[in-house]
Amino acid sequence: MKVNWKVRFKFVKSLRFRILVILIIIGIVPSIIVEKGIVNSYEDRAVSNRQLNVKNQCDILVNQLAKENYLEDPSSEGINSELTMLTNVYSGRILIVNQDFQVIKDTYDLDKGKYMISKEVVKCFQKMKESSHYDRKNSYIELTMPIPGTDGETTQGVLLISISTEEIVSSIDILEQKGLTILVIIGALVLVFGYLLAGILMKPFAKVTRAIEDITDGFQDEKISVPDYTETELITDAFNKMLGRVQSLDTSRQEFVSNVSHELKTPLTSMKVLADSLVGQENVPVELYQEFMQDIAAEIDRESKIITDLLTLVKLNKKASNMNIEQVNINELLDLILKRLRPIAAKRNIELILEGFRPVDAEIDETKLSLAISNLVENAIKYNKDEGWVRVSLNADHKYFYVTVTDSGRGIPEESIDHIFERFYRVDKSHSTEIEGTGLGLAITRSAIMMHHGAIRVKSQVGEGTTFSVRIPLTFID
Repeated sequence: MKVNWKVRFKFVKSLRFRILVILIIIGIVPSIIVEKGIVNSYEDRAVSNRQLNVKNQCDILVNQLAKENYLEDPSSEGINSELTMLTNVYSGRILIVNQDFQVIKDTYDLDKGKYMISKEVVKCFQKMKESSHYDRKNSYIELTMPIPGTDGETTQGVLLISISTEEIVSSIDILEQKGLTILVIIGALVLVFGYLLAGILMKPFAKVTRAIEDITDGFQDEKISVPDYTETELITDAFNKMLGRVQSLDTSRQEFVSNVSHELKTPLTSMKVLADSLVGQENVPVELYQEFMQDIAAEIDRESKIITDLLTLVKLNKKASNMNIEQVNINELLDLILKRLRPIAAKRNIELILEGFRPVDAEIDETKLSLAISNLVENAIKYNKDEGWVRVSLNADHKYFYVTVTDSGRGIPEESIDHIFERFYRVDKSHSTEIEGTGLGLAITRSAIMMHHGAIRVKSQVGEGTTFSVRIPLTFID
């Protein structure tokens, strides 16, 4: 049977698996700690009790050894019987060492007559202090106790007793086995309930996934809502905003296609009507023929202008569009733009004014920014009144330079201000045939300014004029 490692790896990466792991850790790790704590506590308490019991017995024995002068005459049957009994009761071994560090009594009869010079024995002779040591590895307790002399201030010998802790070890083994059994049961329960709980916790996220898939597959076009958790609510809110943006872009695209079709079709319709008029008449006078051909040529120029502006807008909207950035004197650039447009303004006696408050040099794409500013000034001329004025001002601070284009024209109604940067939008559609243009100029302007990481704002009042404010960084950041 072939193992689907891709599916397994996908599950391991899932949030459900990670929640399951967290629950297992939370459930089992504390249990292991508690189990180890109980075993260690039992061991410490059992060893401590064993040491205390033996010490009490040895205190009595030491007094008897000193009283009966056992170190001088180790033949006392009573004491020897007691030593043997103590050894049997505690499964241990007792050694008695005299001042010469010689073993005078060994309940195992192995080291009698030998010398015992260990650190514990030496310390016991020097300081007359008892000591105890628990060897967990070898399972025994060792106690060292001084045997006082007749004056009570000196040590005439040392009593060493080693006690087996096999009983304690056996009890600990039983506790660990039971603890392991309990841990296995707890682990199994945590695993089962953790898996089920992780599934329950993940259900709201599954709802979000299904809702998004339904929208993607076209089964749902409304906003989704999964308020089970704060996180799912935030995800659905963000998705709904994205969905609204996508729907808005789709609507904008449809409107754009419709507007392009209409704008391109209008000149073609006019040319068709003019051509049909010529074809339908016989012996057309030369003057009428020339007039119709001039109208057809004008419509062709209009069609060409729309196509040119569309191509310009498409190029500007491409994120990969190349920016030819260079250091440019903005004062000279504005002066050149106004110089180029003055003949158009002079036809209606419109005065063009340039105000430069300080010299400004900035990193820009001269061609694209010239196109943007030219569109603003040209619109100010087109929608102005005869013998009006257009004022272009330039200023800067440490980070941005600012260009404002103000005119004395007819102004823009408040309800139209939010739409003037849309493609093919005309404020006054009744005059759209009287004033030349494609309705793409401001859309091109905004795209060019945005490519410079700038911003554009507009203020207007009907009958008093309009002001466009442009802000561009002095340093271009790619």
